[in-house]
Amino acid sequence: MSYVIQAVLSNSQHPEHGQITIPFPIPPEQYDQTIGMLRAMDLGFSRNRDCTVDGLDSRFPVLEALQGTLVNVDQLDYLAKRLDSFCASEDSQYKAMAHKLGLENIKDFINLTYCCQQATVITDFSDLERIGKDHRMTLNGGSMPMEQFQAVDGRKEALQLIQDGSGTVTPYGVVYDNGMVLEQHYNGHQFPAYPYDSMLMVLEVTPKCGLREGQNPEYLYLPAAAHQIERTLLRIGLNTISGAQIRLDFDELPEKVSEALDLECMSGDDLPALNRMCQAIVPLNDADIEKLNAVVLMAEPGDIMAVCELAENLELFDFIPGAHTPTEFGRYMIRESGHFEYDEELEGFYDYRLYGEQHIQQEGGQFNECGYVAYHGTMALEDLMREDPAEQYQREQGLQMGGLT
Repeated sequence: MSYVIQAVLSNSQHPEHGQITIPFPIPPEQYDQTIGMLRAMDLGFSRNRDCTVDGLDSRFPVLEALQGTLVNVDQLDYLAKRLDSFCASEDSQYKAMAHKLGLENIKDFINLTYCCQQATVITDFSDLERIGKDHRMTLNGGSMPMEQFQAVDGRKEALQLIQDGSGTVTPYGVVYDNGMVLEQHYNGHQFPAYPYDSMLMVLEVTPKCGLREGQNPEYLYLPAAAHQIERTLLRIGLNTISGAQIRLDFDELPEKVSEALDLECMSGDDLPALNRMCQAIVPLNDADIEKLNAVVLMAEPGDIMAVCELAENLELFDFIPGAHTPTEFGRYMIRESGHFEYDEELEGFYDYRLYGEQHIQQEGGQFNECGYVAYHGTMALEDLMREDPAEQYQREQGLQMGGLT
């Protein structure tokens, strides 16, 4: 099964639009297309529960209770992402507690993902020692020192648990809630932070005017699809990026990129550039990341878009990692670059330093803490780091088409 949830959705107000089947979580590269297909059915708006669940397939049969209810497509996506991280024991805890509580609301199903781990579920009564030890581990929040775990009298713990009569029989085992309370981590509008897909930046997003009573921050995970940015802002009541206040919560940007940018002083207007920068960096392999660090040190970009241009044009730079002197550079060029036929018997006749000095002078390269880097583009490096006005226009038009201005 390549999905956690597969839902058949329709518009109950316009049955003539038919149905659409969507797997969740929605693959990032398919997000904009999926929202576009829903919009064509007058569905999938960011703040409305406008999708009727006509059918649902999942390894969590308890979710079939959502059939016939109205949901928001991002709620299903978030729930699937939360459930996708569960191990086998959490699967059992979730299914048993959802059945015990009789859940039917998407908000409750989401909130249960944050607390079902407090429950004990017994599916096999043949090993009381293991049941008791696992129960004690659950009561301790899922972890405890090994010596304490080994000291637990599992049989005694299991018998006390079974004999107190508080268990509820479900199709997924006998469940003991251990006093679990279904806390409202998700308020039905803004989603709690939960990184899932590969990302370089996590941003906390709030309105510049401040959060209203009962409103929580939203979170953006960059790079993101255009509709994801739009819908995240709409969930906190914003329809312009300029009205957003953003704060860096977490980043995995290349080290020198983070150092070159003032990530503590960003505004909503920076979101398009930040997203484009992350889109340019995500495909890079480890060697390219090392090269980008060296290029950033060389070029000293002054803003986010300059970093974008460097990341998108790495092929215009030569980079030799670990080379910090003309001799090391010359040795690499003569022995390892493949430009020359190196002969070990002539080792004593090679003047690596002289060759290195001459070559460096010719191409205007420089050494930095990452190695040797040189630029071979046809335009000046300063011009390369300036965004083309036509590209800027297209980027802004793209945001407007996505619903933001």
